[in-house]
Amino acid sequence: MNVTITGATGLIGRRLVTALKERGYEVTVLSRNPDRAQRELGVDAVAWEPLAGPAPVAALAGRDAVIHLAGEPVAQRWSAKVKTAIRESRELGTRNLVAGIGAADPRPGVLLSSSAVGFYGKHGDERVDESAPAGSDFLADVCVAWEREALAAEALGLRVVLIRTGVVLDPSGGALKTMLPPFKLGVGGPVAGGGQYMPWIHVDDIVGLYLAALDDANWKGAVNGTAPEPVTNAAFSKALGRALHRPAFAPVPGFALRLLYGDMAEIVTEGQRAVPARALAAGYSFKHRDLDEALASALS
Repeated sequence: MNVTITGATGLIGRRLVTALKERGYEVTVLSRNPDRAQRELGVDAVAWEPLAGPAPVAALAGRDAVIHLAGEPVAQRWSAKVKTAIRESRELGTRNLVAGIGAADPRPGVLLSSSAVGFYGKHGDERVDESAPAGSDFLADVCVAWEREALAAEALGLRVVLIRTGVVLDPSGGALKTMLPPFKLGVGGPVAGGGQYMPWIHVDDIVGLYLAALDDANWKGAVNGTAPEPVTNAAFSKALGRALHRPAFAPVPGFALRLLYGDMAEIVTEGQRAVPARALAAGYSFKHRDLDEALASALS
């Protein structure tokens, strides 16, 4: 199988490239820095600036699938400029990718596009599956626009799967990397009261979901990229403390996060109890369903 990937040097992308290579697949990466991507990943890389124009047809024609992971990092202080970059990287970037796919001959058969559980907005302790409507906050609006552009590929004859990703457990990046230093010092703890839910997933399973979506033609539309049992921030903090053999009782007030990160703090202070109903119904078997085991695996 021949697969083209965007965002391949990110947390999920690196693991996914490795998994595809282990299967013997041919992988092409679209990157703003193709020399670096080729050097670090050991695959063919083609230059593409997602906001400048359509993705290069030569990197898409004749491919079996496209996996789209590229986007401006969300975990940074949200200024007006940053918000624009977050939205445009996903909305316009995806539009330009689909434009390149539309010009390819022959076209790929499937597009797997990243999205996020932020699609749902705030739901408190309500269990949220893929049938839930979109929220109305900034991240929800971004996800709606992001998914709309990806779904445009259906009109071109592609099967489209949208992986709404939660908090990926991998110490080399993402939320877990940020949390580790204070917890290792014994000064970690629940954030903003700890009652908000964290829809976590081990990195092995987010990669596994992409592979399952690639393999099974019955996978279409939105799929929550989360473990079956999300936990509260307080429960997650206790589990991480146990995994590191450190206390985890130092609370972090919500106002402190808002002072540090501005509106971006809502990612941490608000959560979604998102569950992977569609993946489970499709028969996907999670490798890491228990949080304590998943953290032990991620940190080993």
